[in-house]
Amino acid sequence: MPSALLVQYFIDLPSPREGEDFSEWRARHFKATKRFKKLVLARYTEGTLIRLLDNKSAEARKASLFALGLLGTMEANPIMARLLHDGDSDVADMATASLWNLWFRADSEENNTALQKATRMRDREKALESMTVLIEKAPEFAEALNQRAIVYFRMKQYEDSIADCQKVLDLNPWHFGALVGMAQSYMKMKKHRSALKAFRNTLKIHPRMEGVADAIRTLEKVLGEDGGRKDDKK
Repeated sequence: MPSALLVQYFIDLPSPREGEDFSEWRARHFKATKRFKKLVLARYTEGTLIRLLDNKSAEARKASLFALGLLGTMEANPIMARLLHDGDSDVADMATASLWNLWFRADSEENNTALQKATRMRDREKALESMTVLIEKAPEFAEALNQRAIVYFRMKQYEDSIADCQKVLDLNPWHFGALVGMAQSYMKMKKHRSALKAFRNTLKIHPRMEGVADAIRTLEKVLGEDGGRKDDKK
């Protein structure tokens, strides 16, 4: 059975031991993940992993998502995103984490490393400069644009943040993070109807996205029951 070995590889990944220091567990997990990747690469193609996303076993779906997050290409992105709607909440949670993993390594190894380095910079101006250089080099690297949108948001440059979020969505329509970022910027700008629309679009992609349903209910109360009031501030 194609899923049996994959599930076993996944089950064999270590969990934290009681009282274990986080750094020790992280080291064990990193080593085990390298072994997992090697084992999967030896026996599975991306196409097989994608097909396993339709497996009746929740463990098989989780294992395939985990593998695709580590090894898959953006070809798997829309299919993985479907599992954000999975009836098993653990599968949906794995889809969330695995999509983030996929998005952060969606470009060349060099550009992926540059993005990771830029996101760790504490100086926002330097982070912004590094991300802008990266985006000029790799304009279709959606996660670089998303991370720059986050920096713009933290710098209270909300229009710039929204513009970058829109570029992300043009490249990756399943990027629920960009939709939430856009909604939050609209909230800061008091554009409540636009924020409501962005939050609603988020739930269409990721129905379990934390905090979004509550934000929608709050905005619907502010704008009227259907969110259609026309006195939104511009």
